[in-house]
Amino acid sequence: DTSALGGYNVLIADRGNNRVIEVTPDKKIVWEYQFKDLPLGYGADDSFFTDGGKTVIVNLEYYHLIEQIDYQTKQITWQYGTPGVHGGTINHLYTPDDAYKLLSGDVMVADIKNCRVIEIAPDKSIVRQYGKTRQCSAKTGYLDAPNGDTPLPDGHVLISTILNHSLLELDGEWKPVFSMSLPLKYPSDPQLTQAGNILIADYTNPGKIIEISKQGNVLWEYDGEGNVKLNRPSLAIELPNGNILANDD
Repeated sequence: DTSALGGYNVLIADRGNNRVIEVTPDKKIVWEYQFKDLPLGYGADDSFFTDGGKTVIVNLEYYHLIEQIDYQTKQITWQYGTPGVHGGTINHLYTPDDAYKLLSGDVMVADIKNCRVIEIAPDKSIVRQYGKTRQCSAKTGYLDAPNGDTPLPDGHVLISTILNHSLLELDGEWKPVFSMSLPLKYPSDPQLTQAGNILIADYTNPGKIIEISKQGNVLWEYDGEGNVKLNRPSLAIELPNGNILANDD
């Protein structure tokens, strides 16, 4: 049903094929970026339009790298991380997930195995950090393998953590204002719904997607159709028309 997307194209990070593609509702590929000189399967885990669609920002989790790509020229205009080398020092990441470019021009990323979320300035300096590098913990001020760092319209940040199955919200000063345990084995990539609830995937097999209120009530759940169950879904978002778009990795 081509009307299901509400007229929007979809940007897909196709890690296994080392490419990012833009696809129309009738399944035509209208833009493609191919990563070169990478082991197969080391491409981008996530991709987001930035700068009003002029650029695309991607994170290559297995390659420990963030890149910003010019949409028209397909040239890399900015990157952070040392390609193929993990670490926690300057210009190093350790399995970065969900790189977002903020309105300020800075880039925010969940640095999973470094157990931190960082904000990186265009000059590649780290302007702020939540969590202690390589110190994974559920205690206040620490993170336990964060894999989602969704920026919200009010300047807050939603963080999902893998090992303690939790959700954390930071305010504009990156101070904790809300946290909750999630009824999921492997929470992935929280997103805010139009109703103010949280949509989040369970990256397991079989997996599921839930919409949960801040009071902890599961309001909606999807795990597949019939005998075809979700297998490691990692990101679900609500479209303007109310439909849910998800990738079933």
